[in-house]
Amino acid sequence: MPMHLRLLLFLLFNLLVLGASRLHAQGNGPAGHGARAVALGNASATLGNDVWAVANNAAGLGTITRPTAGAYFENRYLITSLNVAAVALALPLGIVEPAAAGQPARAERGVIGIEAQRFGGALYNEVRVGAAYGYRLGAVTIGGRLDMLQVSFRDLGSRRALVGSLGGQAEVVPERLTFGVYLYNLGQAKLADYQDERVPTVVRAGLAYRASKQVLVVIESEKDIEYAAGLKAGLEYLPAPAVALRAGYASLSQQTTAGVGIKASNFQIDYAAGWHSVLGLSQFLSVNWQWERKL
Repeated sequence: MPMHLRLLLFLLFNLLVLGASRLHAQGNGPAGHGARAVALGNASATLGNDVWAVANNAAGLGTITRPTAGAYFENRYLITSLNVAAVALALPLGIVEPAAAGQPARAERGVIGIEAQRFGGALYNEVRVGAAYGYRLGAVTIGGRLDMLQVSFRDLGSRRALVGSLGGQAEVVPERLTFGVYLYNLGQAKLADYQDERVPTVVRAGLAYRASKQVLVVIESEKDIEYAAGLKAGLEYLPAPAVALRAGYASLSQQTTAGVGIKASNFQIDYAAGWHSVLGLSQFLSVNWQWERKL
């Protein structure tokens, strides 16, 4: 293919993929994973006890007390070139200390998590492999993640970057109000010298309020340092202990989301759908499996 046609193809696809993907914070930015988080408008900085904390806020890993594996699939606007697939694993380290004297249960040495994900198609794709760690100390959890990100254009090669992120969560009012913050790409990793192209640096902060055992309300602000801030919010209602109904909204993407979660034995199955008035329907599915450790 002639070079000028390659460059034209590159520019056109860059506008399509990165423009659409920015609505979902992919585009080599922080991707919110897990259909539960997506259904809540991706207001996920405060969420814990979920293997997808490895992607949403590593601090949330510190609340996990059982080994958990998960798989996640996403289709945006019924376009296969915008598909996402990811797998994740979270492993508590050391003895799991039971809840006592008002202190929640926790893994003695924290929790490690790993995740591998792929976004895109044959023409353009992103591959990300990350390792994360979360530790709980009373009402506070802290965590961090290190990613190897590869961005590839067919016929134009690949670029790689090392991305570091930090997060924290605190129970302001135990079992009622939680504050969470996540800082993605602290080092402003560079992808290319051309126009000083860098991986987005994003700050997310939010609150989660548990109105009752059945109702959770989450709200979050997200700010890419080069763009305006956005607001995300979500509501989760449990009509039964094993069933969850969810809804959410994200202002930057102008996308409304809704979903359902079902717990069956050691499995958690979550589905979400998102609607954009111009781009249409997106669908999200995640399946998690927990098991007991043999000591």
